[in-house]
Amino acid sequence: MTYTAKTFNLPTLTGLSAEQIKVHLGLYEGYVKNVNLVMETLKGYAAYGDKATEGDKYAITELRRRFAFEFDGMRMHEYYFEQFEGEKGGSPESALAKAAAEKYGSGEDFIKHIKEVAGSRGIGWVVVYYDPRGKTIHTVFVNDHELGVLAGLPVLLALDLWEHAFMVDYVPAEKKNYVDAFLANLNWSVVEKRFDEAMKISAA
Repeated sequence: MTYTAKTFNLPTLTGLSAEQIKVHLGLYEGYVKNVNLVMETLKGYAAYGDKATEGDKYAITELRRRFAFEFDGMRMHEYYFEQFEGEKGGSPESALAKAAAEKYGSGEDFIKHIKEVAGSRGIGWVVVYYDPRGKTIHTVFVNDHELGVLAGLPVLLALDLWEHAFMVDYVPAEKKNYVDAFLANLNWSVVEKRFDEAMKISAA
């Protein structure tokens, strides 16, 4: 099978230019392309069977390592762009809002915490997860999207903090302004829907 880059129905965004989004989508499409390339290349090596050389085996090992980088880059960007689709919504009475208030004190404190984590030095992602077993939310900083993820936990919110996500519009020292723009454009109803789906896992 092959993966196809998704087309996102994005509105005009405040604080994020059309050129910035175009550049970012191009990078996402590169991840999709390389996921397919790694899979196809590994498939070609598999045809060697017992005739694979030591060099072939080394290349296979490195491609397997690389797959997680390309795949997670593809999927995380899908989470990211989906959060901008549709009319901005969200309810202070939603199950997510109640869980956030339980963990962080209030919805405002939840957003404040996201901003605090986003202020961590370095490139990476802020990812909000839901742990169905622990029945709690976790907001974490992930340096590389193939490393440091919380195993098996559904992603609720994905904030890309790699410089490609904002360098058309903001210099690195203005990362805070980018985070503000991200949150201003975030469709919380998308995040709430992800939480509702994650809750079904814990109820199963």
